[in-house]
Amino acid sequence: MQFGQYPAPRHTIAHLSDPHLYAGDRRIFGKVDPNPGFERALDRLRGMTVPPQAIVFTGDLADLGERDAYVRLRKQVEPVAADLGAEIIWVMGNHDEREVYSEVLFGSPSDDPQDRVYDIDGLRIISLDTTVPGWHHGDISEAQLEWLSDVLAEPAPHGTLLTMHHPPIPLPLNEASVIIELDGQDRLAPVLAGTDVRAVLAGHLHYSTSTTFAGIPVSVASASCYTAAPATLGRYSASVDGHQAISLVHLYDEGVGGVPGAPVVHTTVPIGEAPEVAGFPSSVLEKLGPMTPAERRDLFSRKGKAARALRRQLRDRPGRPRSPTRG
Repeated sequence: MQFGQYPAPRHTIAHLSDPHLYAGDRRIFGKVDPNPGFERALDRLRGMTVPPQAIVFTGDLADLGERDAYVRLRKQVEPVAADLGAEIIWVMGNHDEREVYSEVLFGSPSDDPQDRVYDIDGLRIISLDTTVPGWHHGDISEAQLEWLSDVLAEPAPHGTLLTMHHPPIPLPLNEASVIIELDGQDRLAPVLAGTDVRAVLAGHLHYSTSTTFAGIPVSVASASCYTAAPATLGRYSASVDGHQAISLVHLYDEGVGGVPGAPVVHTTVPIGEAPEVAGFPSSVLEKLGPMTPAERRDLFSRKGKAARALRRQLRDRPGRPRSPTRG
């Protein structure tokens, strides 16, 4: 049912990052249990009206690279993905260990860079390994850049998403992360420029941010375990147990809505509990569906007491208890 100028997106991708799971019941910094946040993130996906076609995890899947942490990860994620009908796309992070990561998640232990290509109904998704074994900063080898260039030489039917852990962006509000940023961004830019890459998805920073790189939108997803405070007062850096979020990516066809271009919409979706203060039940669609566009516009756009009174009639009955809204 289309109410606005744009039809439904062709692709919906869920973007999660940095769960930092353990094999046992350890706590990050001795304080934060990463499991509740990760479960809330997966619950958020379970409740989506339109399920994603793929779930991308941009790295730091296991905090210590433990084998049983990856086993735990699969046990948590795979049933959710199966219920949604979504493909899982894993990406290496600096806390992950290549040999264990590749053995448990792909059945083939390897110390080589974990670069892979997926096809999601004509949308190509590339998982690029930006990790440097033994270090927390990122880099991309010349061999990887040549491989990436070869892959991108032929456009995909609906373009490409490049997924990676270390984001290729400046970090004006996170000086601490500059030390462990992605090296060689000047070498990556010419490989991506002019290709069919529609967006870059990344993690690593533990907060949501966005920019462009080589003219391509970059979206960094927050973490599900803990987050970094990007605008600290009197602190060099600060990590907090709050504001965790995931991201949703909606990709539209070229020229959709009569507007040039192929929009890619990135939405930050908090996973914490929050009380609902206003809203409409899903049953309101049954009333809006038969209306003309002009009638819907009159109901929701017009100012004044009469219009507000009509909108109140569509809300939940007064006094009816409402469940807390996630995000």
